Amino acid sequence: MTIIDAVRWDFKVKKVTSSHRKNITEIIAEEPIDESALEAAIDATGYQVTGIKTEPYEKKWFSSL
Repeated sequence: MTIIDAVRWDFKVKKVTSSHRKNITEIIAEEPIDESALEAAIDATGYQVTGIKTEPYEKKWFSSL
């Protein structure tokens, strides 16, 4: 199972992206996620969580004039 599958399976999220090369997984969710449960789900895939950063999501708007 991949990190993306594990997160989508166990948590209500809007979007998950993961890059092994960049060593980062980004998760967009409308509600807070239980960080210890998230870490356990990721650990179960064989990867290790090295840190969790939480910040408000701001949608980027593009305009062509």
